[in-house]
Order: sequence, then structure tokens, then C-alpha cells
Amino acid sequence: MTGNEIRTKFLQFFESKGHKILPSASLIPHNDPSILWTAAGMVPFKPYFTGAAKPDVLRATTCQKCLRTPDIESVGKTARHHTFFEMLGNFSFGDYFKQDAIPWAWEFVTKHLGLEPEKLWITIYLDDDEAFEIWHNVVGVPKDRIVRMGKDTNFWEIGVGPCGPCSEIYYDLGPERGCGSPECAVGCDCDRYLEIWNLVFIQFFRDEEGNYTPLKSKGIDTGMGLERVASVLQKVNSNFDTDLLRDIMDFTGNLTGKPYGSGDDIDLALKVIADHSRAVTFAVSDGALPSNEGRGYVLRRLLRRAVRFGRVLGMEEPFLYQVAGAVIEKMGAAYPELLKNSELVMRVIKTEEERFGETLAQGTEILNKLVGEAKAAGKNYIDGEKAFRLYDTYGFPIELTQEIAGENGLTVDEEGFARAMEQQRDRARSARQETEYLSEKAAQLKSILEQVGETVFTGYDTLSSRSRIKAVFSGGRQVEQAAAGDEVEIILDITPCYAESGGQVSDHAIISGPGLQVDVCEVTRPVQGIHLHSGKVGSGIVRVNDEVDVQVDRRRRMNIARNHSATHLLHKALKEVLGGHVNQAGSLVAPDRLRFDFTHFASIEPEEMQRIEDIVNNAVLNNLKVEVIETSLDEARAMGAAALFEEKYGDRVRVIKMGDFSLELCGGTHVEATSEVGLFKLLGESSVGSGLRRVEAVTGEGAMDYMRAKEDQLLLIAKTVKAPLHEVVRRVESMVQDLRELEKETETLRARLARYEVQGMLGRAREIAGIKVLASRSDAADMDSLRAMVDLLRDKMGSGVIVLGAAVNGKVNLVAGVSKDLVSRGLHAGKMIKDIAPLVGGGGGGRPEMAQAGGKDPSGLDGALEKVYSLVEAQAG
Repeated sequence: MTGNEIRTKFLQFFESKGHKILPSASLIPHNDPSILWTAAGMVPFKPYFTGAAKPDVLRATTCQKCLRTPDIESVGKTARHHTFFEMLGNFSFGDYFKQDAIPWAWEFVTKHLGLEPEKLWITIYLDDDEAFEIWHNVVGVPKDRIVRMGKDTNFWEIGVGPCGPCSEIYYDLGPERGCGSPECAVGCDCDRYLEIWNLVFIQFFRDEEGNYTPLKSKGIDTGMGLERVASVLQKVNSNFDTDLLRDIMDFTGNLTGKPYGSGDDIDLALKVIADHSRAVTFAVSDGALPSNEGRGYVLRRLLRRAVRFGRVLGMEEPFLYQVAGAVIEKMGAAYPELLKNSELVMRVIKTEEERFGETLAQGTEILNKLVGEAKAAGKNYIDGEKAFRLYDTYGFPIELTQEIAGENGLTVDEEGFARAMEQQRDRARSARQETEYLSEKAAQLKSILEQVGETVFTGYDTLSSRSRIKAVFSGGRQVEQAAAGDEVEIILDITPCYAESGGQVSDHAIISGPGLQVDVCEVTRPVQGIHLHSGKVGSGIVRVNDEVDVQVDRRRRMNIARNHSATHLLHKALKEVLGGHVNQAGSLVAPDRLRFDFTHFASIEPEEMQRIEDIVNNAVLNNLKVEVIETSLDEARAMGAAALFEEKYGDRVRVIKMGDFSLELCGGTHVEATSEVGLFKLLGESSVGSGLRRVEAVTGEGAMDYMRAKEDQLLLIAKTVKAPLHEVVRRVESMVQDLRELEKETETLRARLARYEVQGMLGRAREIAGIKVLASRSDAADMDSLRAMVDLLRDKMGSGVIVLGAAVNGKVNLVAGVSKDLVSRGLHAGKMIKDIAPLVGGGGGGRPEMAQAGGKDPSGLDGALEKVYSLVEAQAG
């Protein structure tokens, strides 16, 4: 049975049990900053288990793409470790429970997958008698193949919140795969007993004191690793030998001429490349881009690690993008987004491969310096910590460091390298947050929602409301009232205030009543159903259950709406000018400006910026009607509506249609016609990462302020150059030309003065040990002029040592020059500078023939210059 067949069979089985098949969520978790990647099948449903959101369906089944990196160094060395993998799962959100989940699991693995019942073992939590009864009496698993295990392995909980016991299904691969120990059993670290499915029963709520209370609404979360179950069904010893990975390995083997089975090193390289190429392909397709921080750093590390193993296979030129193509061909049917984004994926990967080639060159240069430093210090090894820094910062392979060190008769301190590696892992482990069902904060928010009920949002249709205060918080505590001067958070039964979402900032508003005024400066939606109004009580007392008037800042809302509608127009214009690969990667919609991040691989040329701006302004001038269409997600996609990066969509969605120009899903606020946007003005563009660009723009009042500021600048320039506005450009050009001519005259005069100064200096040269030496002050205005003077003196003197110093604006410049014939006698300009620079409060160095230094203590200049003579005598002697 192929991996595709297993995936399809699983989803169809649970569809037959009333589950809705949902597509895999993105590898980039939505609105969850606690984790970098979607690392388990339950992650997309985390808000449903925590109570932060309401599910659209009560039963769901998915094949979720997952990415984990804690054991990256083990990939390819073991049969089961991966960075990217697929997790099959079925979920219940307060619907069915153990009585259904357990028999269905058994039915699927025995009847639909055909696994032999006598080879299956079950684990349950120590005191989960309910699960035992179902497994034994309902399903029929013998008592001696049901193993009770402890909390560390068979109970899900992290802090306050929903939790519960687990039950796992293991497959016995046979004694030949075991460790040979008489005590070998389920739970042993050897390869004999393979866990293929984990069923989590979410049935308790743990409070802050550690008490467990049964939940009224219980849940089911299961996870079956597709690669693992495929290895069992395909009767292979490793996940890498399944068709899911083997086809990719064979492609790479054919590409490199090093087929799988050619040797341990080659096999390891092919496994790592197959695993990492899947991870990189899916991550880029989902919107991740290589960078030096966060998930971008993880992506870059995976990509470069795969490229490094390509070197083992003799691949010096970019190749991984071709392997990514094989991944897309293999998995595109199951994950259509790969086909849609194939051009982007391969281009990003190839660009990063080419960049890594440059990094390797840079790393080689640094490594050569480390080799030189080690030899100079009389060491026969390269420091392990420095080798690790080269590996970690520049992605320079340790194997290549060892190879180059060996060519220079050195070794690498492997213990120091391993120690630094482990320290980094410790930091990563301490920083990494496990996938969890509920944070303490989420539990508190769920409790609040149950207390006060949902907030009704009316802000699409009105900017004011008569509302009732449902809850007040001050100082981090829920209170009955708050007084003037208090910082508060207020929950209302009805609100016209837009909560920050999808890149759009929140509204500002006034909550008022008799003698009461609260200035609301932020509105958030911490859990679905709650609008939290944060602000300060200006006067009066805020009381729970009081009726109040809420008024949104109309001018601010309108400015935000202008910028948000302009963002949609900008998105379409970027695609038209730069290409269809452009996709949103983030945005900010504020009252004073908009910011838009998107995928693109080069800076935007000025003429392209102009075309983008013109397209948006033409759409504005055409006064396109802005329509809001509420429909189903499937219908919106059928209409061709684009989904923006930061939005979250349920079954019912809002589609923003601007004439026939733009069609996008969006929950934000907008103008009624594009003409209300007013003037659209791009402020500039920049890079925010590899393959990621940013543009910023203003509209409406912001555009007017921008143009007024530019006009004020122009008026000031006109006043300064004493010319009317229409003559400013010609007048400035004329003044620039005059300035250039004056600068040429100045340089000519400086050169003439330098020659006169040189003539005077030559007469002050001394003879030390048969060597002409000149150490003198100069009036040179900068370091370049000082170097030119040293060159001139050296040419005039022929053979000799020249050291000049100049005090300029409280700082010191020093330059030393030694003629080539004296370098062979042991004189060294760099060493002289290094010795005298501390006397002027500075430092420097350089080559034997020429060196320079800077300092900040002009009072030591004469002493420094005088010391030159003794240094020459010492070096010459």
C-alpha cells in the first residue's frame, strides 16, 4: 500500500464516520507566537480545545503536514527521525469520546490496513479503567497485550487547562528487530515495538492547585505518523525505505550519479537531502523565507545542511531546487498548494543555494585566518568554540573545517566543538515551548467568556452604540468598578470598535456615561467572542452592568479604511507589475500609513514603482464600488478571491470586491468607493529578508501631509538658493557645478601646498643606523591626504622611514611608510604604528610598507612621533 493510498484510506474511513475532511493547515501556525512551526496534527485545532474559538464542525479528520527540528542531527542516522512528516488524525470537539474513538482505531488498523491483531499492543494510562474495558471487552484485545504506563508517557497536560490520558497502539516488528534483552517489552528504546498511533482523551480540567475536574465537553485528538505506518505496511526497516521518501532519494541518486546503497556516507547524505528537501519545499510553499532569525533561520539551516550533504555526493553547483521539483511532483496531488507555488519554491531555494556558495567562500577566508592564528600561537589545533561559531554563524560545515585544518597540519578541537553545540541545544531546549493544549492565560479567558458571554460587533455598520459593561479588569484582576486615573480593560455586550486583526490596528473610542469618560486606546480579541477595550478612566467611575455610550473616533477609522482599501489595490498592482509570484507576507494598516510585505527577489526599480503607483491611483480615480460579499469559504475560493496572509477564516467569510479590479477575503474595514482613498503615494521600498520586500505608502490625509512637507522643503530650498520655484532645479544644478569647480581648485591648491610642506619636511629628516627617518607633524586635513603626503615623501626620499601625524578636530591621524629595501632589513610600518598608537589613545596596524592608526588624544602626538626614532633603531639593530 503506497503512502498516498494510506492517506486517502484514512481520510475516507473517518469521513464515513461523520467527520469532515479538512485540508492541512499551513506549517506556519496562525496567531500562535508560542511555536515556530505546526508540529502536530492538533495545532490548528488548539483554539477549539482551549475554548479560545468555536469549531465550525464537531468532527474533523486531517492529514497535517508537520515540521519539528529538535533532533535535526539524528535525521538519516535513525529509522524514524524526520524534520518534515505527515500526521494523520481524527478529532472530536465535544462530540464522541472513547466509546467510539477506540473501536474505530482498531477497526481501521486491522480491517482497513490489514495489520495482524496478534502483533498489536496497546498502552493506556495507569488508572484509565474505562479505556481498558473498551479495549478488552468491546474490541477484544487480550489483557496481557494491554500495558498500563505512567504519567510521563501516557497523560497529556501542560499547566492549567484541559488534559487527559492517552492510549497508544504499538506494532511488534519481531524479536529480530529487538535489543535481545529478556526485559524487552513495549516502551523499550529498541526498534522492536513501534508506536504507530496515539489517542488522547481530553476529559479533565486541571486548575492552578493541581486538582482535576471532569470536563462537561470532552474531546478526542489522535495522531498517526504516515511514514511510520507506511514502513510497517510496506515491510521495510526504515521510514526512508517507504515510497514516501525513497522516490525522492532515487531522484537525487540519479541526479548526482550516487545511487542509494552505494555506501553508508552516500546513503546518509541521500536520506538527509530527502528529508530536508521535503521540509524546505513545504515551508517555502507556506510562506516561510530564509533569514537569520526565527523560522527563517530554521529554514536556512535545513536548506544549507541539505546542500552540505550534497557536497558529499559531489554536487558543487545548485541542485536542491531540482530535488524540490521532485518533491512537488511526488506530493502535489495531495497538497495542491505545492503545484500552485512551484515556481516560487524553486526560485527561493535556488537563490539561497547560490547565496550559500558565497557564504562558503566567506567562511573559507575566515577559516584561513583561524589557521594562521593557530600557527602563530604555536597550536596544532583550531579552537572548538571558534569552529562552532564558523558552523553556526556562517553555516560552514565542520567536516570542511576539519578537512582544511588537516591540509594545514592541524586538527579541530572536537570536544570544544561538541561542548559549544550542546550549549546551543540547551539554550534551544530552554527556549522551545512544547505544543500545548492550553496556556494559563487561555484558561482564564475561557472562564471570562463563560461568565460574561460574547460581545456583539456592530462596527461594520455603525460607529456608535448603546452598550452594557459586562466585565472590568484593573491591575490584572477582575473588579466590580474602577475610578478616574485607573488603567482598565472593559468587556461590553455590544461594541462598534474594530479589534486589531489581520494587520489592521484597532479603533480608538470614547466610552461615556453620566460623569464618566474612558479613553479607549486599544481593542483586542484575545479569544473568539470577546472584545477587550483597553484604556484609562478620565473621569467618573466604571461599574459592571452600567449602560454606556460608545463612540469610535470617526476620523481615525476613516483614515484606516483608506489605507486598508489601498492595500488591496496595491496587492493587485504589485502582481501586475512584478509578476504572479508576488504574495503577501505581512502588513500593517494604520491611520497614518500602510506597510506591505511580499515575496519578490529583487529591489523594485524606480520605473516599476511609478507604474505601481499609477495603477493604484487609476483605480482610485475610476471610483470603483467597494462591495462586501458574505459567503462560504468554498464559494469565495470559487470566485477567485485571494486570501491574505494574516487572516483567519471560518465557514462564513467576507469578500471585498473593488469593481473588476480586486477580489480578496478580508475581515477589515474599508471605504465605500475607491475614490475615497484619495491620493495614493508610495514612500519607498526595502528588503526585509531573503526574497522578501517591503513597500510603505500613504493615502488621504497622510498623502496630503506628505505632499505638504515636500512642498515646504521645496520652498525652503528656493528661499535658500534665492530663486523662484520654477527656477529652483536649474539654480541648484548651477550651484553644484560651481561647487565642483571650486573643489577642483581646492585640490590643486592643496597639492601645491603639500609639495611645499614636503620640501620643508625633508630637511628635518634624521639618520638613524644609516637610515633616513622622518617623524613629523602635518597639517593634512584627513587620512587620505596624510597617506598621499607619506607617498610623496617616500618618493622624494628614495630609501627611508616616514611617519606623519596630524591633529584634526580633537582626533589624531597617524600614517607610517617604509621603503621596500628597508622592509627586507626587518623594518615594519605596521609594528611601528602599533607601538606608537597607544600614546595618542588609539590603535591601528597594517602592512610592512604602509600602516595607519587613529587616536583621540592629540596631547600625546609629539611623544609618539619622537618614539619612532628609537623604534627604527631597535628594528634595524
